[in-house]
This record gives sequence, C-alpha cells and structure tokens, in this order.
Amino acid sequence: MTNREYDAIIIGAGIIGNCIAYELARKGYKTLNIDKLGGSGYGSTGGSCAIIRLYYSSPEGVALAREGYYYWLDWPRYLKAEDPEGMAFYRNTGAMVFKSEVNDNLVKVKQSLEALGVGYLDLTPEQTKAYLPNPDLRSYFPQKLMDDPEFGKPTGDSINGAVYVPESGYVSDPKLSTHNVEVAARNMGGDFLFNTEVTDILKKDSRAAGVVLKDGTTIHAPVVINVAGPHSYMINRMAGIEDQMNIKTRALRVEVAHVPSPEGVDWEKVGVITSDSDTGVYTRPETGNHFLIGSEEPKCDPLEYVDPDQFNMDFTDQMKVQVMREAMRIPDLPIPTKMQGLVDLYDVSDDWYPIYDKSDLPGFYLAIGTSGNQYKNAPAVGSFMSELIEYCEKGNDHDKAPLQYQMKYLNHVLNVGFFSRNREINKDSSFSVIG
Repeated sequence: MTNREYDAIIIGAGIIGNCIAYELARKGYKTLNIDKLGGSGYGSTGGSCAIIRLYYSSPEGVALAREGYYYWLDWPRYLKAEDPEGMAFYRNTGAMVFKSEVNDNLVKVKQSLEALGVGYLDLTPEQTKAYLPNPDLRSYFPQKLMDDPEFGKPTGDSINGAVYVPESGYVSDPKLSTHNVEVAARNMGGDFLFNTEVTDILKKDSRAAGVVLKDGTTIHAPVVINVAGPHSYMINRMAGIEDQMNIKTRALRVEVAHVPSPEGVDWEKVGVITSDSDTGVYTRPETGNHFLIGSEEPKCDPLEYVDPDQFNMDFTDQMKVQVMREAMRIPDLPIPTKMQGLVDLYDVSDDWYPIYDKSDLPGFYLAIGTSGNQYKNAPAVGSFMSELIEYCEKGNDHDKAPLQYQMKYLNHVLNVGFFSRNREINKDSSFSVIG
C-alpha cells in the first residue's frame, strides 16, 4: 500500500509520542503513530519509574514539571476517555532531596521552586529521620565502586540536610497510562501501527513528506515527528539532520533494582521518594512493599552507551552497587543474594536536557533526549509540541523567534526555545537523570 496519507506521522508510541498524537488529534489532525514494538508503552516508557517530582535546577524544568503535575491530577478529565484495560492513577508520597556539594546544597533548586510557588520544607539532618526508617545520616560522598577499599566507609559525620517537597509521587503503571492516551487519541480519530519499523524519511520539495516502512510501504504526511526514544538518533540520521544539531542523543543502558523493605516497615504505604546525591541513588516505594532503587550516575560509575537493538539485558554489578549504596543510608535494608529489577534504556542528550524543537528539515520535528526524567512532563509536552508544530507550519521561524507557550494550568509562559537542538550545553545540568 503506497497511497496512505495523514496530516502527521509520529514515530514512537511511548508516553510522549502518544500525548503529541492526542493533542494534534484534538486540533483536527489525522495522526498515525508508528512503533516497532507490539503496543503503546512497550519500550523505555514501560520501564520508567514514573516518578512525578518538581525539583529541577532550572526554572524552566520546574515550570514544566509543575504544569505536568496538574495533568496527572486531572488525568481522566484530561483524556475524556475510559480505557477498558483500566486507568492509571497518580499516588502522592512526597519527595525528599538530600543536599550535597553535587547539587550545590539545592540553592538553585529552592530558588526555582520558590519562583513557581511550590511549597517545600528545608530540613535539618535530624529532621530527615521522620521520613526514613532508622537511617544512617553520615556522609558517604564521593561515591565509589565496590572494588575500592574505601567503599562503604563514611567520609563525614553528617549529611547537609534535605528539602522535602510534599507534592510529589508516582503514576501507578506507566505502560497502562500510555495505553490510556492511545485510547483517547483513537477516540479523536488517531491511528496506530505496531510491530512496524520505519527505515527512511520521505522528502519532497526540500521538506519531510512521510516515511518508508521495512516492507517497502510508503506513508505520506507533511509533518513527521521523531519521538523514537533510544532510537531517536537513528531516525535523525535517516532524516539527514543529525550533523546539523549542536545537541545530539544516544541510548544509555541503565539498571533499576527492586528490594524488599526492612522488616516491620510498610514502605509501600508510608515511603517517600528520595533523591540522595550523597550516596548517588534515588528511590521510590514499589508495589509489593519494595524499594525501587535507581542510579543518579555518580562520576565513578561508567556510562554504558549501547546499540538500542543489541544490548546486555542481564543484571550486572551495577545493580548490586545501587542496592548497597541505599543500604548505607538505610542499614536495615536487606541485600538479596539474587537481584530483582529491570534493565532498560534512556534516550540521553549531551546535557541530559530534552530536545523539543523543529529541525533543519522543514516538517520534521523532535521530541527526544528525554533522559529518563521526562515521563512526568509528557502531557504538557504533547500540548506545547502541538502548538510548536502549528506555529512553524504557519511560517514562523522558531529558531529566530522561539514559541512562547502559555501553559494550561499555570499562569506562566514557557520559552520553548530553552529546549533547542542548537543550544549550548547547559552547564547547570546535573548531567544525570536528575536533570
């Protein structure tokens, strides 16, 4: 079949790709999402920790997260759809972020929270005990690998305190939430193609014109949006635009551990999200009364960039290191002899900030480099990406006059140019999943 036509083709059916499709379909676009896997959210979205948190070092990061937070609170009304498979939901837990020299003792984070009116508590080390089960509050910074003879030995008498943000939590099921958006997009006329691989980007009259599939099928559309997650750099190469971008993306292999809570602790019920730059891990409560433990990519840990189609799916010492680092903070945490968790990929930009932008190929747009921390922002991203596409397709030059997006819930205008493909590397970034 070579005569299918759409207004917009979205490459990828993760949470961001589906939200873009939904927002475009609401505007009357005939959309098609194409994904090489078997369903919505089957890729890196399904492996997301689905954490909804507001602490970022930049005002733009906080504003986008704050806006996204309200979409999750308003999820069924926002989608105007009931998924027969069930509806994902937001669970509020609060989040405690430890101060350290890595994050400048959260000075910029607090300023960014205050600028958006986000409430928080500035905790002394002693006050953090109210949020953790029998914690060890000594400092272990800088982090080390297990083969270092100093691994696990404290380096200071105390952490520097923490910031607690009560408006934080997680979404019950990231894959289900993505299917929820698929149902909403279909209700608006959107189409989806699964188990289908894009092998080339069609061009006509010096602009994007559709895609070529692995079986030779061509599908036409004047707008093509790259939301391919860890495969995003491959799609950019097909479009011939990667070399023209100042900021590029790569696929990073990551491991996340699931560990039972300490005996007598109902962490699933009373646990909080933690971000501990002193030990180099983040956690959240997990179903089954577990701790979910991920890495904040401390300097001592190697970053394993991989081919997203061929990478090691087995657990390595990295998972055990993460568990042992959390056990430095929570000494009663059991360390299993057989690790449980998952291995997945991040789509990482050079500075770990996402790229939400047009490209040098007219009609070809980017929502990439989402680095493991943009799940929470997906509904808001869908909204402003649909605005960006309309803005550019009407002839506006987003590079010279970036879109100023009026947020739906916040009385705030977001300069979408902050997420440009041609920005200089953001030196304020943590260069980690924290953003």
